[in-house]
Amino acid sequence: MLDPELGAPLVSLGMVPRVGLDGSTATVEVGLTTAACPLRGRISRELTAALEEVEGVEAVDVRTVELAPEAKAAVMARARFLARREDRPASLPAHAQVVAVGSGKGGVGKSSVTVNLAVALAMRGHRVGIIDADISGFSVPRLLGASGPVEARDGRMLPVEVDVAGVTLRVLSMGFLAEEDRAVMWRGLLLARALQQFIEDADWSGIDYLVVDLPPGTSDVQMALGRLLPSSSLLLVTTPASAAAQVAVRSADMASKGYLALAGVVENMAPFTDDRGTTYAFFGEGGGAELAQRLGVPLLGSIPLNPEVAAGGDAGLPVAAAEGGVAKAFAELAEGVEARVPLPEMAGCSARILEAMEAAASS
Repeated sequence: MLDPELGAPLVSLGMVPRVGLDGSTATVEVGLTTAACPLRGRISRELTAALEEVEGVEAVDVRTVELAPEAKAAVMARARFLARREDRPASLPAHAQVVAVGSGKGGVGKSSVTVNLAVALAMRGHRVGIIDADISGFSVPRLLGASGPVEARDGRMLPVEVDVAGVTLRVLSMGFLAEEDRAVMWRGLLLARALQQFIEDADWSGIDYLVVDLPPGTSDVQMALGRLLPSSSLLLVTTPASAAAQVAVRSADMASKGYLALAGVVENMAPFTDDRGTTYAFFGEGGGAELAQRLGVPLLGSIPLNPEVAAGGDAGLPVAAAEGGVAKAFAELAEGVEARVPLPEMAGCSARILEAMEAAASS
């Protein structure tokens, strides 16, 4: 398992002083740079989930302790060494959270959810970036009414800044680099490489949330994200139809095998009620709740089917920036994401200490 802050294996960092197996109970002791580290709960949950997959393990006991000063110094030294082995480390801030938005199939409104979620998070005071990882099927630029070109500074791409209703999003998409009506006909390795460049060769400094619009299904780009940003959380979009929810289970399985944390489910195109109080369920009902229950995660949002969503996308004015029931639904989704993928208070954690040490060394 990787340390969520330092991006290196806990064992390689020397943060696992002892492990044991007593019958069917696995015990793991994890040393932290501070006993009050806000990510200790996440480390414990992810370790428990990983060990429960091991054959013969029926119970897991994860214990966290504070490392001695000498051990802390050794962890920081290993972290610097491992970081320098990378050619171009990502420029994401230590506290930034990555929320990948995926789906089992196309046509469920995944990109629309991505853009409106990003706007809703920004309207709640967060600094938000978007990576359009659907390289050959990009749609984020049109949904935001944005265009390139992408400029560079000091060898890094500068995400395009897009203003929406008083908030600013920073966005990278193949749509800024290729003509909209020309097919991007790349094989899997090139698609994965494009995602890598959007992450590692771009300046994402200063953001709080990076929202990644994944292509539908389970393929090279999803696997590349798990390798490049293994601490990402996945938000799974489905429609109310049971058939769509069943397909989405495959994406959840991909997330577990790629060690991505499944944050929750979003039901898009949910039943809506008109001004006369009549409810319409054009795409069925209950699929989102059914999927969330099956996967053991919360249903973070239910977005009603409403022509305002499509109209806003066509006009490049996301509906989350407006008023009304749909905007409220996206605001509630953003609130749910904040709760499931919170921004940690980094003041006393190892990544903040490492940043300070590196800054002092370079001054």
